[in-house]
Amino acid sequence: MQRRAFLKGGLALGCSAAAMPLISHATFAAVPGDARLIVVILRGAMDGLDVLRPAGARELALLRPGLAADDGLALDNFYQLHPRLGGLMPLWQAGELGFVQAVSTPYRDRRSHFDGQDLLEAGTATDAPPALRRQGWLNRLLQTMPGAHGQTAFSVGHDSMPVLSGPAATAGWAPETDLQVGVQGRRLLAALYAADPGFAEAGAAALSLSEILEPVTGEGATGHLAQIDGFARFAADRLRADTRIVALSLAGWDTHAAQAQAMRRPLARLERLILTLRAELGGLWGQTAFLAMTEFGRTVRENGSAGTDHGTGGVMMTAGGALRGGQVLGDWPGLDDSALYAGRDLMPTADLRAYAGQALHGLFGVPRGVIERQVFPGIDMAAGQGLLR
Repeated sequence: MQRRAFLKGGLALGCSAAAMPLISHATFAAVPGDARLIVVILRGAMDGLDVLRPAGARELALLRPGLAADDGLALDNFYQLHPRLGGLMPLWQAGELGFVQAVSTPYRDRRSHFDGQDLLEAGTATDAPPALRRQGWLNRLLQTMPGAHGQTAFSVGHDSMPVLSGPAATAGWAPETDLQVGVQGRRLLAALYAADPGFAEAGAAALSLSEILEPVTGEGATGHLAQIDGFARFAADRLRADTRIVALSLAGWDTHAAQAQAMRRPLARLERLILTLRAELGGLWGQTAFLAMTEFGRTVRENGSAGTDHGTGGVMMTAGGALRGGQVLGDWPGLDDSALYAGRDLMPTADLRAYAGQALHGLFGVPRGVIERQVFPGIDMAAGQGLLR
């Protein structure tokens, strides 16, 4: 049975599966140049109005009586940061953390996690040819870069991320999560692999990743963060070598009920990922752009279960020394009834692909015309100004 068909067997099952706790799907690619790009897909539809709170909007407290808490951390006279991301405040003050408000893909109205995520990773409009929608935008980027040839990209995880799907050559490996090898077993494998340096390196990476991707069990407060630390160290090690692009998934953002509690763990994981990458990359952080994006936003009104439902406009989070942080980009549409999309959602005022396109243009020198015609077909990059230093 196909995974997609199985997960879509029921609405409740589908929602929970699309937003279940940490699923470490990741892809890596080597391309020319010194810049680094880290793309994080926040699966489950992160509530941007909770992460980046428009505290200066008078309507917020009326629309969200239980969620519009006064414990946010002031970024400026209008926006506040969720208190669970307090560890990122030094990055904001250093100009290494930013946001783009009221963004979305062209996806509208159906509000399906699966369809929204597919379109986000395809980087196309809804009316694009099916063959194009089956390609990921990072794969189309690799197709435009002569130095990204052959086995320069690979996928980690039991299911590859669609963002790297397409004709550009990639290699794949899916770790078995029940692989358990003790100290003596590792020594034996190292001895067996020693005669072939390439195989020895691949084997060591396989054992390391099998530990990193081992599912976290129990309710320990630190187990999921240790997993994030392990993956971030591995990714940073690759980025110090020939890897220049990393894409991964962080799930758990579907907050239909008890959102104040449900947001704690995914926010902790996101904060930990950024801070660990920054620490591990050291001086390379100044050449790094981190983009975190989600399939759609959530409703502006709190629901009867102290949560929020699937919406439209959302937030992109940016970090890294290559980006111009300490600012909130995008046009704020307002929360008045007349300003809402379909009378319920934050109105999108920009396409997040324009900002991703600006990152590709500035980091890797990909011509604007190539991005607008091939990587993100039909996009106008003019809306994505102000992202890079």
